[in-house]
Amino acid sequence: MSETYMCRRTTQPPSMNGRLDSAAWQRAERSPRFVDMVTGEPGFFGTEAAALWDDQYLYVGFWIDEPFVRARLTERDALIFQESDVEVFIDGGDCYYEFEINALGTIYEVFFIWKDAFARFDPAEWDVLRRNALTFGGDYDRQPASFWRGTHPRGLRWAFLDYDMPGLRWATHVDGVINDDSVVDKGWTVEIAFPWSGMKWLANGRSLPPKDGDEWRVFFGRFEALRAGGQEVSPHPAWAWNAHGVYDTHRPECFTRVRFSEEELAL
Repeated sequence: MSETYMCRRTTQPPSMNGRLDSAAWQRAERSPRFVDMVTGEPGFFGTEAAALWDDQYLYVGFWIDEPFVRARLTERDALIFQESDVEVFIDGGDCYYEFEINALGTIYEVFFIWKDAFARFDPAEWDVLRRNALTFGGDYDRQPASFWRGTHPRGLRWAFLDYDMPGLRWATHVDGVINDDSVVDKGWTVEIAFPWSGMKWLANGRSLPPKDGDEWRVFFGRFEALRAGGQEVSPHPAWAWNAHGVYDTHRPECFTRVRFSEEELAL
């Protein structure tokens, strides 16, 4: 069952240096410790997140405990989920957006549109042939009944891998020495600013920026490329703000409920 988080307005934008040392982040209400995405048991490395907003951005911060911070991928839109990462999904009803980032600050973005609702989207902007969109059925599945369409009742989505949210800002900071296992690290932090101006399709008729009391669904998650006995654990442990009951991030109905409040954060 998804939780509800009260996201408060900030009058002082965060510094966007990745350190989460701005006054706004120090006062923001953090999530509980992330839990296993399937079982709901606490993740054995600590992860917390928080969100803030103003008229320009939805801000998201992550605090990630990790004794050996590792990341190698540096090319934008590389398959970041192959490494340890944190992820944010924003649900737009008939579409949703995926963002992933590793400790080096390399990001991956995809925009998904449910095929059963595709007719309401601008065919010129979302030309599946020109943009080489792919069909996507959700988490990897080899069961005959759901091999092609996945397990979600809505079936397939169009996946636009070329999508870049205009005006997006992000930063990371490693408290330790990345890719050096001779040093025990404290972990890393992430700061992201998602611009309301880039969320026209995700708004789904809602105000941009939100009005007091508006509610959006947002996924806050972490995947850990964990090694045990010299081998990488597969699948990677998945921890999230709230459990999904299934190893699949592409379940908007399971995302955390984020309720926007005009109440200003006390700084």
